[in-house]
Amino acid sequence: MAIRKIRFIGDPCLNKVCKPVQKITPSIETLIEDMFDTMYEARGVGLAAPQIGILRRICVIDVMDGDPIILINPEIIETSGEQTDEEGCLSIPGKCASVTRADYVKVKSFDMDLNPVIIEGEGLRARALLHEMDHLDGILYGERANEPYHDVEEEECE
Repeated sequence: MAIRKIRFIGDPCLNKVCKPVQKITPSIETLIEDMFDTMYEARGVGLAAPQIGILRRICVIDVMDGDPIILINPEIIETSGEQTDEEGCLSIPGKCASVTRADYVKVKSFDMDLNPVIIEGEGLRARALLHEMDHLDGILYGERANEPYHDVEEEECE
């Protein structure tokens, strides 16, 4: 479909709480397709709607461990364990920081037909789910980091 412009740190859109999706419209379907295209073009593993300037509770994720994930109005229903690793973000290019997150997460969400679905993840998948869902509440990973952002080569960030 289309590659959308990714918003960068400092853009006020990244710090706002997103509104729930009430119904799936052709524009929402196009948005989700564009989000996948934008994420893949930027070589990311996840993208949330506010990162392209849309304040809706939608995320897409693909950590290459199965089918790509679409989250619509997601809610965390369970977490356990702990993992600490370097984390990066398409909205903060060239930077990473160490972030501690749950090692397991269970999320209640909706699919493209607004049917409820449960999505679970461990390791990188859990990290991506939590990172992208933070974007929906206006939270950037630096607010959860154990250290300040540091410069890195792009391939070092996940």
